[in-house]
Amino acid sequence: DIKLSYKGVPTRALFISVPWENKEDRSKNSFESTLSRMKKKRLIDIRSSKWFLTKEGGDYFESKRKLSVKFPSPFPLNAPRNLLLMFDVPETRKMEREWLRRHLQEFQYFMIQKSVWVGPSPLPDKFKKHIRNIGLDKFIKTFKLAKSYKIV
Repeated sequence: DIKLSYKGVPTRALFISVPWENKEDRSKNSFESTLSRMKKKRLIDIRSSKWFLTKEGGDYFESKRKLSVKFPSPFPLNAPRNLLLMFDVPETRKMEREWLRRHLQEFQYFMIQKSVWVGPSPLPDKFKKHIRNIGLDKFIKTFKLAKSYKIV
């Protein structure tokens, strides 16, 4: 049995929360509310008592899937911080921006300002490729530092 979770909440396919035990009425209402919201957002279509994922729904869940990719840090502890990374990801792409920040922290980057980070280089090739695939590359600039940045 595969167990999925989203932000720590148990989920099933389509990222719908799992109904809690012994609260059947509330769970059923919650489930129906979720389906109603998904239908209003045109993520699903219900015809002849069958659920269909719309194109918008497919795009939405594909974007969620792309943000579930995790990259482990290839850098040793206390690696020299010799890469300055700056980004300006629009508010409309807040989830992608938060995903980027989490990975920069994973890669031992240090935040100088909200969108200015310094850390080890080079960034992993698979990570850079994924950044291009999700379209964040146009919002990110990197600069190789002449000498390592020291955190005081």
